[in-house]
Parts: sequence; structure tokens; C-alpha cells
Amino acid sequence: MDLQTLAAHLGLDLLAVTLLTFAVFYPRHHRRELVPAYLALNVALFSVVAALSEAKGGGLALGFGLFGVLSIVRLRSDAVRHQEVAYYFTTLVLGLLCGLPGLSLPSAAGLAAVLLLVMYVSDHPRLYARDRRAVVTLDAVYRDEGALRAELERRVGRPLGWTVHEVDFVRDLMVLEVRFRQPELTEGSRPFTRSTSARTTTTTTSRPAARLS
Repeated sequence: MDLQTLAAHLGLDLLAVTLLTFAVFYPRHHRRELVPAYLALNVALFSVVAALSEAKGGGLALGFGLFGVLSIVRLRSDAVRHQEVAYYFTTLVLGLLCGLPGLSLPSAAGLAAVLLLVMYVSDHPRLYARDRRAVVTLDAVYRDEGALRAELERRVGRPLGWTVHEVDFVRDLMVLEVRFRQPELTEGSRPFTRSTSARTTTTTTSRPAARLS
């Protein structure tokens, strides 16, 4: 890959990862600590792919090098949510696509545009806007599924599904992770508001993590 082609592919990669990070991810999730991680991971993978493409052995060196790089990437499921894992893999694939020497610039640009479009649509805030997830602690052990469903609907909204994490017969409690649909706001209900001396700010919680009892 000559210097001019390398610069064009690098420019495409930086444009794609910048759009993904600053136009899609950060405005929706506001996880500032993940922004440098996405950028560094993308540019690092692009650099590795571009460097290995010039090494002797060609495809064999590239394959073993990529295997070594990707094998050290560890994503802890308890610290990173599923949406953020999707952004991790998208940044990886963008760096890989733009750094491959055998892929033309128009082809890389087209595939990168497809990836950006998929992430923009699949993680859009209006898609399943009322679906929520919460960890709920109940002060009773429910053996009947119908009774449990009715209790969850009374507390959080219509349950779409749940996973039981703990059942304690001694303390008579259950801990569940509940996926539910938030009820629509009625005339007498209002979203959470926070007032200051200068202005009033309305904040809607998108993913509550409170423990309810």
C-alpha cells in the first residue's frame, strides 16, 4: 500500500470512527470514559493491519497478527453493557475494513457506511423507547407465575420477562432482573423534574437500576 492510498484509507477510518463515536454513541449514552477506548482501539487496529500488510508473509502474517491482537481484547460483561459491546466490535471492524490492503477505497467506504447505518438505526432512542430493565427486590417469595407477573406489573409496569437471581426463604425475598414496558404517562403523572433557582430541567430515566421493594 503506497503512502497516498494509506493516507486515504486512514482518513476514511478516522471519519467513520468519529461519526460513530461523536455523532451516534456519545449523544445517546454519554459514556465519556469509553470515547478514548473506542478511538484508540480503532486506530490501533488500523495501524496493525496496515503494518502487517507490508510484512513478509502477507496474508499469513496478517492473520496471525490479528489473532494475537484480538485475543487480548477482554470485555467484562458486568462492566460493559450489550450496546457498548456492539460499539466495541463496530470500531474493531471499521479499523479492519479500512486497513485491509486488498480492499479498494470505495468498497471500504460502502461497507463502513452500512455499519454506521445499522448502528444508527438499531440503537435509535425511539426504537423500543418505553422498554426498560431493572433489578427488583420483592419482600415475598412467589411460587405462582401469574401472581408474580401481577405483582411486577403493579410495581414497575407490564413485564416482558424476568430472570430470578436470588430466592431467600429465610428472609422471604426474591431478587429478579425484570424487563418491562413503562406505562404511558397519564394526565395526573409527570416525569421526574429537578428544579434550580435559575431554571427547571426535565430528566427522563432511560435505564433505571434502582432496587425496588
